[in-house]
Amino acid sequence: MPRIFDNIQQELLEALRATLQVSNRADFCVGYLNLRGWQAIDDLIQPWQPANGQVCRVLVGMQRPPHEEVRDLYRAVAADNLIDQGTAARLKTQFGAHLREQITLGIPSGKDEAGLRRLARQLRAGQAIVKLFLPYPLHAKLYLLFRDDVNNPITGFVGSSNLTLQGLSKQGELNVDVLEHHAAQRLSEWFEERWKDRWAIDVSQDLAAIIESSWAREASIPPYQIYLNIAYHLSTEARAGLSQFRLPARFEQELFDFQKSAVKIAARHLHRRGGVMIGDVVGLGKTMMATALARMFEDDLGYETLIICPKNLEPM
Repeated sequence: MPRIFDNIQQELLEALRATLQVSNRADFCVGYLNLRGWQAIDDLIQPWQPANGQVCRVLVGMQRPPHEEVRDLYRAVAADNLIDQGTAARLKTQFGAHLREQITLGIPSGKDEAGLRRLARQLRAGQAIVKLFLPYPLHAKLYLLFRDDVNNPITGFVGSSNLTLQGLSKQGELNVDVLEHHAAQRLSEWFEERWKDRWAIDVSQDLAAIIESSWAREASIPPYQIYLNIAYHLSTEARAGLSQFRLPARFEQELFDFQKSAVKIAARHLHRRGGVMIGDVVGLGKTMMATALARMFEDDLGYETLIICPKNLEPM
């Protein structure tokens, strides 16, 4: 009689780890892949030798970004489930974008960093292989574990638990084990058919690259690159103002270049936030810049602009 794993009376993670300890390869089909959830089992995958066929294959059947319906991710797929290279590339890109978002969620910890690094190494070494199943949304949750045992060569777990720490041990789920030879073999054939599908796309190296370019990367980021990244983000508003706003023709002739830039950047802040302050030392043309800014908004947006100057600055 099958055992029931509901994470209340009996956790699936405990049984999965115990079975992995005596297994030499595994096939997982899950609807959702959580990078941090891999930490729950990665230590048992670490000793495996891919050259001897010891590999954990993970088929992601329905990668759904948070707060989105499944059909949103697969909206590019026609009703007859036919896809092409362009569609496959777009879905793969969406998958990668969501994995990057996963890594940025939550407060980074040393445990998370070490776990992500182990996953990247296992992907590079071929101990873990991840494929994205694209022909249609596949919501299956299947865990198959193989060992050299005449009486019990395949152990299966089927139910509702995704490959996440919550799904394997925390939240209420419903799973059963499958030990009967014929049923376990049928499940293995079912997995193999989908694993070998033309549109089951290997994303292992892409996933490793995402981790290796994130905060969990092993190589230190050069300080100059950090400086450039900070400078880029701090200058976003200024660059947007310089490219999006134009001065009235009269002021193009009367203002210096630094004043023109200041007016355009101020216009960006005024447009987005409803207010802006122009401040500089005496004699650098704050009055002219404020006048140009007011005229710009009066001409383009049809309303008057009120500019307030603090007491310790020269009145405009």
